[in-house]
Amino acid sequence: MSLQWVVLLLAAFFAGALNAVAGGGSFLTLPALVFAGVPPVAANASGTLALLPGYVASTLGFRHELGGIDRRRLLLTLALSLVGGATGAALLLITSNAVFRRIVPWLLLAATLLFALAPWLLARLASRHNAEAGTATTAAGVALVSVYGGYFNGGLGILLLALYGLLGERSLNRANALKNLVSAVLTTIAAALYAIGGAVVWHKALPMMLAAVAGGYLGARLGRRIPPVMLRSAIVLTGLVMAALFFAGG
Repeated sequence: MSLQWVVLLLAAFFAGALNAVAGGGSFLTLPALVFAGVPPVAANASGTLALLPGYVASTLGFRHELGGIDRRRLLLTLALSLVGGATGAALLLITSNAVFRRIVPWLLLAATLLFALAPWLLARLASRHNAEAGTATTAAGVALVSVYGGYFNGGLGILLLALYGLLGERSLNRANALKNLVSAVLTTIAAALYAIGGAVVWHKALPMMLAAVAGGYLGARLGRRIPPVMLRSAIVLTGLVMAALFFAGG
């Protein structure tokens, strides 16, 4: 097995494990695919596809919480996730590799900083006890974050949790359920458009998908044994290093 395949499969495995316990998997899959010679746009598309099963599994894990949400709210969330994810994916497909390569380090850096600040941010949001926002505000927020997720998946989960906190969602389990639903739906439509647009490198994405599923299963079983501070620090360090490498290579 070549070094490239070792890097790709290990990156996907650990990305699946990270997403199962904390998030941040895109910090590994995107750089690994670029290292393997995949152009940046195709690397982003292929890495997103590789991590899709994890989003679907997470959504199924919160199906009980989703069952308690108003049906009209769920339908609106599904529609906005589809439209936003499709819009973001379309924007990615019309972005040149040169432009995306310049954008990537900034996206990685922003997602890493957001991930690092997430505990403080979510605690502040939880302490505010906001009243639930109106339908129009909720729709605009979900739509904008879905566009971001369809374009670049890094930090998506933290953005969605922060969004639902700002919108006044008082139940963390319900916020997690909605976060997983939006992530799964927008990633599914985005991956489909990536495939139609010819941006997916299938012979790399499919083996990475299997590795990510294996990593997600192991991460879900063993992740609780790792101190959260240590895990979060490792993810933040990884994100900063990857962003620095892209800045240096850009």
